[in-house]
Amino acid sequence: MTAVDASETGAPTDLAQVRTIADAVLYEGYLLYPYRASSHKNQSRWQFGVLGPPGAAPGSFGEEPGMAMQCLLTAPGAALGATSEAAPGAAPEAAPATVAVRLRFLRLQVREVQRRDGDGSHHPVAELSVDGTSVLSWDEAVEHEIALPVRPLTRPTDELHTVVGGEDIETLTDARGERVGRIVRRREELTLRIRTTAEVDGGLVRLSVAVDNEHPGTAADKHAAIRASLIGAHLIVQARGARFVSLLDPPAEAASAAAGCRQRRCWPVLAGPAGATDTVLGAPIILYDHPEVAEQSPGALFDSTEIDEILTLRIMTMTEQEKAEARATDLRAGEIIDRCDAMSAADLRQLHGLLRDPHAPRTVSGHGPDVRDAEPADFDTGGLPWWDPAADAAVHPAGDTVVIDGVAVGKGSLVRVHPSRRADAQDIFFAGRTARVTAVLSDVDGGTHVALVLVDDPAADLHDWYGRYFYFAPDELEPLPADSATHHREESPS
Repeated sequence: MTAVDASETGAPTDLAQVRTIADAVLYEGYLLYPYRASSHKNQSRWQFGVLGPPGAAPGSFGEEPGMAMQCLLTAPGAALGATSEAAPGAAPEAAPATVAVRLRFLRLQVREVQRRDGDGSHHPVAELSVDGTSVLSWDEAVEHEIALPVRPLTRPTDELHTVVGGEDIETLTDARGERVGRIVRRREELTLRIRTTAEVDGGLVRLSVAVDNEHPGTAADKHAAIRASLIGAHLIVQARGARFVSLLDPPAEAASAAAGCRQRRCWPVLAGPAGATDTVLGAPIILYDHPEVAEQSPGALFDSTEIDEILTLRIMTMTEQEKAEARATDLRAGEIIDRCDAMSAADLRQLHGLLRDPHAPRTVSGHGPDVRDAEPADFDTGGLPWWDPAADAAVHPAGDTVVIDGVAVGKGSLVRVHPSRRADAQDIFFAGRTARVTAVLSDVDGGTHVALVLVDDPAADLHDWYGRYFYFAPDELEPLPADSATHHREESPS
């Protein structure tokens, strides 16, 4: 591996940058548009990475209590804790490699609004209006992080942690200073265990990290189960004196060991800037190495799938009453509404995104050249609209061919279909069937797609008439002789 490692330069990866990605994972799906408690989609929560209590009853829908990941590291032999004495005059051995493990998650906090009665007592209500502003009962979330002490890479860990519960009370007063109610916030005590083990495999070390919810109580329903759960749980692991190996794109000498790594509800990827190999993020969502939040994104929307512009525009269409309910639902929802309301036309233009070349040469870290500010290649349409097929005279879908198993296949050719690239049931129905090619097309990324209709489809002529075809890749097709259609019709059951 040739990437510059932060552990070698003495400058570890900045955890603040890693936490930016980790926070996107932590809050993915936390609260969905339109960010209101009354929305049905926000009444059945929570998101990814939920470690449920082991004593949850079947009817509580509690999730599995554990997650675990394995990752690979390279380190000098001495850094693994070798104790052989150095020869006189020899250079001092490297310090033992170390790791620092951080577990991050959300814990549920019940926010119960209570109205104050004339006798001074309080009783729970779903909503309380204070001087025209609504205060809602709702389930919030509180961030929590557990950092294990830095320790030698090969030393095992088995630690039990208790996150204490608690109750906070906030008094609600009106404009006249009279107490009209209160907000009671409650958090359940959590008990969890973190284990780490490491085994040397040739010149590599396989590090295993496991987290288990060991809540001792019984959760009878789904509300009790989620209150005793770790939500959005993920791991950040940093190494010193060792380097993590990409499991998505391992070097040849580590491919076998990488294939032997096992993940359970947690997938490690290299984190930090491109080229850094001292940090991994173990997330409940499968990411790519060195993930990053697009610089055009102005802030969290709890949906990190690059649809900021759509969500922002939708938020701007909300009525003031709907926005008020969103602000009353959750403080973080209120921040989203306020940020979108304050965006200028220039800010909105920034959300359009930039060109990224999917075929750029990949580096050892899994990234190609930065083409985010690149201009698309020139395309001379000769005065024709760019969407007009005649704009590119080199493309002839009705006459183009593709070579499959040494045979040129084009419009009118017969093929047997062997679906292999998709899990779509519609494609499986085509398995082993004879089809006629109607066109060979290319996409902007250089891929080739073959349009087909089934030979024995009674609606084949209709498909030709209104241009509705099924598309397969060349490696999913087997060329057939021209008379196969006749044989196929004779052998087909009536």
